[in-house]
Amino acid sequence: MAVQALSYFGVSVKRPDEWIKFGTDVLGLMAADDGDGANRLRADHRAWRIAANQGKEDDIAFAGFEVADAAALAGMHQHLLGQGIEVTAGNPDLAADRGVIDLISCRDPDGLDIEIFHGAAERFEKPFSSPQGVQGFVMADQGLGHIVLGCNDIAAARRFYVDGLGFRLSDVIRMEIPSAGPLELEFYHCNPRHHTLALVPVRTGKRLRHFMLQANSMDDVGFAFDRVLAAGAPVAATLGRHTNDHMISFYAQTPAGFEVEFGYGARTVDDDTWHVALHHKPSTWGHKRGA
Repeated sequence: MAVQALSYFGVSVKRPDEWIKFGTDVLGLMAADDGDGANRLRADHRAWRIAANQGKEDDIAFAGFEVADAAALAGMHQHLLGQGIEVTAGNPDLAADRGVIDLISCRDPDGLDIEIFHGAAERFEKPFSSPQGVQGFVMADQGLGHIVLGCNDIAAARRFYVDGLGFRLSDVIRMEIPSAGPLELEFYHCNPRHHTLALVPVRTGKRLRHFMLQANSMDDVGFAFDRVLAAGAPVAATLGRHTNDHMISFYAQTPAGFEVEFGYGARTVDDDTWHVALHHKPSTWGHKRGA
């Protein structure tokens, strides 16, 4: 049993209005209709992809992964129970709030609420239109993008996401951090996207290190970078290209403190031909931090 994609996530932030403004004015996402939930953002035909709720954590609060249908959801429920994972089902109010037909929920080893569902609401009658003219994002069968999570116990997190949710290892980056020593990052896929999830064996307060949006156009990356500078948002890493997924991207700090990666051109994974690799640097060029 395996999930098919990261469909949505929610953040708990001190200033939801400011965070949503960053999402629309800087990232070029579209505000969702109020009927699909307050302080939510669209990125494609789905009713919403990212929610910003009032809270003091300034961190990710929940993540939603999709499966194909009711049978797949029932199978995932039984599979998780067989892995010794506590599962909550039969919550129609939560399903209604998320705009899905049905869902189950559990928690990962670091306490993050994980929701698995089928039947997300779509809004083809109101096409996605970026307020900043972004020419769309790479989603469809690749899902929303990716999230990078810091872990207190990476072995426990690996068991949950691999044995529980069915993620497959894409590759590993083993690198040396000045003043911190060696660090090994693990990258996992559940569809053709090179990685939907990355695990970092360090928890520095926040669970979420960054999330990623992949644009359909390299120009949209450049325009987004200009908007970041114009808005005075901190640039966390300059334009660069990653060694493992080959994405060209930059990183900016969101109003909640965690980062967003905005990129273009990542390669995809084919499970029939893909070979797990070891990398020793995160980027072939660029991605300079502290610039």
